[in-house]
Amino acid sequence: MTDQDAALFAAAEAVRKNAYAPYSNFQVGAAILADDGKIYAGCNVENAAYPVGNCAEPSAIAAMLAGGGKRIRRIYVTGPGTMPVTPCGGCRQRIREFADLDVEVISHGVDGQPLVQTLGQLLPHSFGPEFLNK
Repeated sequence: MTDQDAALFAAAEAVRKNAYAPYSNFQVGAAILADDGKIYAGCNVENAAYPVGNCAEPSAIAAMLAGGGKRIRRIYVTGPGTMPVTPCGGCRQRIREFADLDVEVISHGVDGQPLVQTLGQLLPHSFGPEFLNK
């Protein structure tokens, strides 16, 4: 693991501990390396009026945009257990809005081996912003 990957993993794990998940008890963290070289993190936030909550990935994207970053260069997602916690379908589409198809999405369970896939592998034949630009 590179120093950069270790920093992303640590940021995702640190913010995961702050997740608000009283209903699922499934805390997720996400950390983004943005085009400005900074790391932005977010966690899931549940709501009694399910499904009004936020997943970790869009929380991290919002932090990136608020901090001045524009594009995702790499993203880590962490969750409990040994299985890699991959982004849900909606989050894959949200990541697609801000990342190129060759961006690596690294999914971790805390105690397991990471799953490394490109966004294109996670969301094949996707619809992106370029389809709307004429």
